[in-house]
Amino acid sequence: MTPDQRRAAEQDCARLIALYANLNDDARWDEVVALYAEDGVMFRPTAPDAGIEGRAAILAAFKARPARTTRHVCSNVVIDVDSENSARGTSAMLLFTGEGAPLVGSFHDRFVRTAEGWRFAERRGSLIFK
Repeated sequence: MTPDQRRAAEQDCARLIALYANLNDDARWDEVVALYAEDGVMFRPTAPDAGIEGRAAILAAFKARPARTTRHVCSNVVIDVDSENSARGTSAMLLFTGEGAPLVGSFHDRFVRTAEGWRFAERRGSLIFK
């Protein structure tokens, strides 16, 4: 993998993190779920030990939540490319809901390159301050 290919993979994966936050805040669930690999796994920050596997199950989980207004702010994004088809990443997350203090946490992601481009293989959230 050339340095330019590595930087492109890092940028593509970092873009997934930002796009995920924006689409999530807009409640565009079908588009959020399309950021996962078909067999991707999501671990919500509020339920870090309960994985939800597969696009259909992730979509059902998002649609089952009560409607709310949110704003996710992601920062400190670091992507490590393991190979031309896999990468890992970490990011800090701040969630505003208008219901009390913001939630502060992080995401630990695994990415996989698919025919659709880079996607989340696993997105594992956790909360530091609640």
